Amino acid sequence: MGNENEQIGTTGLHGEDWRGLYPFDSRELRIAAFRYHYLDEGPAATDFVKTDVDGPLLFVHGNPTWSFHWRNLIRRWRDERRCVAPDHLGSGLSDKPVNGSYRLADHIDNLVRLIESLDLSNITLVAQDWGGAIGLGAALRVPQRFARFVLFNTGAFPPWFIPWRIRVCRFPVLGQFAVRGLNVFSRAALRMTMARPERLTQPERRGILAPYGSWADRVGVYRFVEDIPATSRHPTYRTLTEIESGLPTLADRPVQLIWGMRDWCFTPECLEKFTTIFPNASVHRLEDAGHWVVEDAPDDVVQLVEEFLASHPVNFKEPQIERGLEGMKPQMNADQHR
Repeated sequence: MGNENEQIGTTGLHGEDWRGLYPFDSRELRIAAFRYHYLDEGPAATDFVKTDVDGPLLFVHGNPTWSFHWRNLIRRWRDERRCVAPDHLGSGLSDKPVNGSYRLADHIDNLVRLIESLDLSNITLVAQDWGGAIGLGAALRVPQRFARFVLFNTGAFPPWFIPWRIRVCRFPVLGQFAVRGLNVFSRAALRMTMARPERLTQPERRGILAPYGSWADRVGVYRFVEDIPATSRHPTYRTLTEIESGLPTLADRPVQLIWGMRDWCFTPECLEKFTTIFPNASVHRLEDAGHWVVEDAPDDVVQLVEEFLASHPVNFKEPQIERGLEGMKPQMNADQHR
């Protein structure tokens, strides 16, 4: 993995009865002075290029989730495929710097850094929520490394509305107190993101909340909420516009869209927008699932993704030197501190 990719421990989290649901080896990449935590499960690292010709699965989470969100999918495929799942800075088991930069552009930069550090190619992106914009933004940066896309309830374009349940969390002072002080955003997600929240066991609920036990731990959750652009003046609006404009260049690759139709955030209208961008996508509408579709319908998700991967095998190729929308990067970096 290289010197900057080290295996680390995960101790000190409260209520660790969830650890049995997350039986993975934690690793880290150092980005500046910060720990960027990720999972890298599957065949021996030295054999990836030789044996994993169908390419790795790259799982990219949203907010307020973390790599724990993908636990069932990773456990299903790690014996036969390489599974990589990062925690964004501010999320999960990654560092949560109080004064860190948490713009969408920063998360894209960090993901590209991980991809290049691990020299991933023939990637199948598996993404949900903010993970769609982050993962697709990375794919536009290094398109030669991506082969397929599996997207759950996400967006990669400027939002045309912000639901009131999220908007209230953005109120000055009150919003930050609710999200960071009372953990309202993460706790509410346990109920509001699913059509059948009773499916979650108590250990699963504790696992979802485990990394967010204090005011300091929740800085990334709040900064994700802050980063939703309400107007075109917001720097992330520009980033999302650039991503949206580049998405048609990825339409020549297999795309699967799996949507929980009872999502009040990334509504069916978001799905329909993706179907216009990716007209050849395989589309699956799960009528009795919400925003966290992998929690609401785990068996359906596994079956659908397995069928998609089998129907669209990857022909092995070495990554090329050229880059995709490399011109995005200077604009993103210039905007991220505004």
